[in-house]
Amino acid sequence: MRTKHTSIFLIVALLAVAVLSSQPLTAGAAGIPDHRFGVVEAYAAPAAANSLGAGWERVTFEWSRIQPNGPDEWNVLPLSDRALAGELAQGRQVVGLLITMPAWAIDPGTGLPQGLHLPIDDPGNLWANFVRTIVSRYAGRVDHWVVWNEPEIPQGSPDATWPGSIPDFLQLLRVAYFVSKGTNPNAVVHLAAISHYHDPDWFNRFLDTLVADPGAAANSYYFDIASLNLYHEPEKIYDITAHYVRMLHGKGVHKPLWITETNAYLSRVSLEQQAIFMVQAFSLQIAAGASRIAVYKMIDTETDQAADPEPFGLVRADGSRRPAFTAYRTAATHLSGFRGGSFERRDNVAVVVIDRGSRTTTVVWARTPEGQLAEIPARSTRALAVDVWGSARYIYPQGGYYVIQLGGADCSEGCVLGGPPTMLVEDAPSGSDAPPPAASPTRPAAADTSGSPQSTASPTRQTSTRIPFPTRRATPTHYPTWTRTPTPTPEATATELPSATPTRTPGPTNTPAPTAIPLPTPTLSPEPQPQRRTAGTVWIAAAAAALVAGSTAVVVGLRRRRRAGRAR
Repeated sequence: MRTKHTSIFLIVALLAVAVLSSQPLTAGAAGIPDHRFGVVEAYAAPAAANSLGAGWERVTFEWSRIQPNGPDEWNVLPLSDRALAGELAQGRQVVGLLITMPAWAIDPGTGLPQGLHLPIDDPGNLWANFVRTIVSRYAGRVDHWVVWNEPEIPQGSPDATWPGSIPDFLQLLRVAYFVSKGTNPNAVVHLAAISHYHDPDWFNRFLDTLVADPGAAANSYYFDIASLNLYHEPEKIYDITAHYVRMLHGKGVHKPLWITETNAYLSRVSLEQQAIFMVQAFSLQIAAGASRIAVYKMIDTETDQAADPEPFGLVRADGSRRPAFTAYRTAATHLSGFRGGSFERRDNVAVVVIDRGSRTTTVVWARTPEGQLAEIPARSTRALAVDVWGSARYIYPQGGYYVIQLGGADCSEGCVLGGPPTMLVEDAPSGSDAPPPAASPTRPAAADTSGSPQSTASPTRQTSTRIPFPTRRATPTHYPTWTRTPTPTPEATATELPSATPTRTPGPTNTPAPTAIPLPTPTLSPEPQPQRRTAGTVWIAAAAAALVAGSTAVVVGLRRRRRAGRAR
């Protein structure tokens, strides 16, 4: 009898395990808040990338390093197959960037890849041969391929990457598109990322050349995703991103747009300001229409000092984490599941509303050196107020508004960033009506979110700013004009922010931030999210546990009855 009841227990337990095992899980991706937030070169510090919650990464595959001496050579760079498998096992999607040319493949007369204008199946088209080989080799592991990077940078600049004209670049893209799609039906081709400032009109000229191509429209314009690399000033990043979305749509080219590089220069901002940048920039990039965002980059490396001395890594070369690491994780967590957003307010206070379906995250910060006391319309009866460092507490509305004290911006080097942001997370859709006014006529104390563990500045003055309930805005009929030089100084790039006091002397700026919002509220179609355990799984687990507990109780009861019978 003992063996029989023990078997019953084991059968029930195994059934419970089987039920749980049948539920969909995110393989290796439990720590990723949203796979659309990424980081460049996560593979260089995989453990830190796991802790960060990076969902995708860009990896640069340099033709000149993979085949430096001839077409029969193949160096597995920049990461080994084992390292790539490790990245994929963690749930990160790898996006490959194809760039550079080995000396043997360059046409000495044009500086372009030899045979670029030959048919793609001609052995003399060396670029086609390389693309075919690498796309085939990595099919199923790397299916996204970016064709070059920042081709608009003019020759003569130390950052120049492309030696040819716009028509030449279009041919490079066209070849890569047809070869990639013919080699791997699941291939996704990305247009090279544009950095904008070196030649603000390059993309517009490229689009004109593209749409004039007789075969472009019939072949999806030879790319699937557009990309931007934008740095340093969150509100200018918003303006530029919105401008590029409008340019694409204005030409009849409707493609997703990714931010493939973003960060703030530590030569111009403090460590705390770089952390502030993460929350402000992420929310504004979503509001402008970006589908994905990646920070450049995961960790500082030895080659950075020679190639680009800015210390961009979220992790230092010694493995220690910069404050921006924590801020990235905070932003990705509380912006996850975004469907779109809108830049609702842009005066003394910035207000960005992010639609997350059943949740709404409102990001708010002061745009002045003075602190601000902001009143934000409520969509629910409470909100989780989260600061840059992830500290959170619930706050409650009074009369339909949350009252928040915001710290002022550090404008010692020009007001390129606002003050420390607060993220208000509500369990309500963005279109929800405000809850009924509180019964008590007494206004609660303002939620002070201006401080941080690393902040020593305190606002010298607070002014109250009531944020009205959002209304639909008309689409403006103009775009901002960009005149900033490719290598601006901090003073020349400062975004002038309005002062709460008329006596403040504004800092110099070459490009004032436009006050018009360049886009209506974009609605994004979220990319498919990996399946996770749902509430139903919890009920199944509870039921299974109950079955196990019940079977245990049966076994114990039968044993007691046997012992009682023996005692009689």
